[in-house]
Amino acid sequence: MRVCFRSSVKPSQIPEYRRRHAAVWPEMLRELKVAGWNNYSLFLADDGLLVGYVECDDFDTARARMALTDVNARWQADMALLFEDDERAPDQGFVQLTEIFNLEDQLSGLEDQLSGG
Repeated sequence: MRVCFRSSVKPSQIPEYRRRHAAVWPEMLRELKVAGWNNYSLFLADDGLLVGYVECDDFDTARARMALTDVNARWQADMALLFEDDERAPDQGFVQLTEIFNLEDQLSGLEDQLSGG
């Protein structure tokens, strides 16, 4: 499944957020992959809007797997003060967005219609 989510980084903390993500801890990178986070990207706007994209089998399961790791607990604690909602771990504040269009899905459906399938 493809998942897109948003969150908000404090504008004053954007330089620090960028610095930390330029060299994510190797252990964190490995655990994300083991937990099923594939093709994971983060996009950050100048006003602090953070948009994430990940491909995984099941987003809730992938998040739950990360929640079991020590490195994720350390990472979330380290990052918490950089986010607008600093009352909870950053990964608990993700607002999942609903996918309403995907080019490949529609092209595939069109090809199926044209082939009579």
